[in-house]
Amino acid sequence: MRKRIQRRSFLQNLTLGFSSVLLTPFLGSARGKNSSKEEKETMKKIIRTKALGFQWETQDPFLFCVHHEDNYPKGNAQLGPDTSLEGRYLGQDFIVKDGWRMYHGTKVPGFPGHPHRGFETITVVRKGLVDHADSTGAAGRYGNGDVQWMTAGKGVQHSEMFPLLNQDSENPLELFQIWLNLPRTNKMVEPHFKMIWGENVPRFTHKDQSDKSTEIEVLVGKLENHASPTPPPDSWAAKEENKVAIYNLHMEAGAQYTLPATSAVINRSIYFYEGDSIKLDEDTLPYYHAADVVSNRDITITAGNETCKVLVLQGKPISEPVVQHGPFVMNSREEIYQAFEDYQRTQFGGWPWPSSDHTHAKDLGRFAKHSDGTLETKS
Repeated sequence: MRKRIQRRSFLQNLTLGFSSVLLTPFLGSARGKNSSKEEKETMKKIIRTKALGFQWETQDPFLFCVHHEDNYPKGNAQLGPDTSLEGRYLGQDFIVKDGWRMYHGTKVPGFPGHPHRGFETITVVRKGLVDHADSTGAAGRYGNGDVQWMTAGKGVQHSEMFPLLNQDSENPLELFQIWLNLPRTNKMVEPHFKMIWGENVPRFTHKDQSDKSTEIEVLVGKLENHASPTPPPDSWAAKEENKVAIYNLHMEAGAQYTLPATSAVINRSIYFYEGDSIKLDEDTLPYYHAADVVSNRDITITAGNETCKVLVLQGKPISEPVVQHGPFVMNSREEIYQAFEDYQRTQFGGWPWPSSDHTHAKDLGRFAKHSDGTLETKS
């Protein structure tokens, strides 16, 4: 009973950071049919820019993106911080103190068991490790370049804890979590997760005319002659014509890279998250800002006087109504009410782990245990 109350309390707390939102389908920029060829040639490639906060605004088919960066201290025997937690609002610790946060964790930082329905999470771990456990019995430990792609579908509970394995050195963590919507036809599919191990992420280096380098990771989709592993079968990204892609660019100071044009119907956003400034063609984009750009024209990204890092999200919009409340994303308010009712009744299969903030044994390496019993292990 106590665990059930804790889970219910966590769900209530989780929804505080969100509001019920009804979004109309993305319609794009309207341009007159009689626009002259000259006007089209001189049309700016940047549709709009926006400052970035903790939760990054995205375009359809994405729902949002969060960039976590925490400089965790040495770990203790319980895989939590080996330092006092006094002065932190444990359970809701989202304010950076001493360079890190506990989030919803009370002993180990991270996000204890919570439900999702109707969309996918794509978790890109740049540094550090994440321990996954879920209501289907699946589990995993991944990080340091790995990508976990989870289809919540009709409903799943999962936990995402950040085990601090190093007891003699710091435990830095950096990750992106990107929510990708599911179309109406796939919102109630069976839950599923797939690992894209760091060793399998396509990476290549582009040298510009000044011999400056841009290192590019094709985390999702295709770029030039490089293609990432296939998405989960029920994802919007599984259909190649939807051109869903996620790229990460690490640019040497002064380096240039031209992002090639794609279909005009694709929504494309460029997120500048590290460095001093970049240029998109001739327009300057300040640090920690994003730009929605025209997708059917090449755009040249130029790094400023420091090393710059850029994330690119793109995809064909689903163009369906979106109603979100906390961890549930559906097409109508009635479906949201049903999601809450189903969760309260079934707990989406229940929680088979000893605690909602379960972490795996310290001596385990990277692995993924799927709900069908399939086991993947990495060094």
